[in-house]
Amino acid sequence: MNESNLIKSYINNNKLNIEKVIENYTPYIYTIIKNKSSELTEEDIEEIISDVFLSLWKNQEKLDINKDLSSYLAGITKNLYNKKMRDRKSNMNIDDYQNSLFEVESTELKVEKAEKENMIIMIVNNMEQEDKDIFVLYYYNSKSMKEIAKILNIKENKIKSRLCRIRKKIKKILEKRGYSYNG
Repeated sequence: MNESNLIKSYINNNKLNIEKVIENYTPYIYTIIKNKSSELTEEDIEEIISDVFLSLWKNQEKLDINKDLSSYLAGITKNLYNKKMRDRKSNMNIDDYQNSLFEVESTELKVEKAEKENMIIMIVNNMEQEDKDIFVLYYYNSKSMKEIAKILNIKENKIKSRLCRIRKKIKKILEKRGYSYNG
């Protein structure tokens, strides 16, 4: 993993250099939000970005300084984005609500999807660190194989073959437990 992406590279005198984090990661967070939704206003996006950095600052003593900062930021961003979207939906008028009922999946499908996602997380958490990094960077951080190869200092072909093996492993475990996998 690239040393400059590690949290410890942003620590000065046992404090997180939040200005440096903001300077380096604002475009990254903005891209995550824009990729998730085009319906948010610029003010909403700026609010989420500010909340991401505030959350990081408030929880800096809980950070593992040897971990990749972008992973933490991506997770915080996605959580705050989801919260913003839930808040927006709770403020919808009755017509919007009635229209959204037609788009809602059945409860059974939602439960199955959540169980499957939790199972995938459990499988990934039990992988070797390098496989876990590859999987998270590819599927959760939307990095290309070329970007992952550069970040982890691994050949792109190796990334491709590892992702293939990871998917096969996840598929095998999920199918064994009665789920389908479309990764």
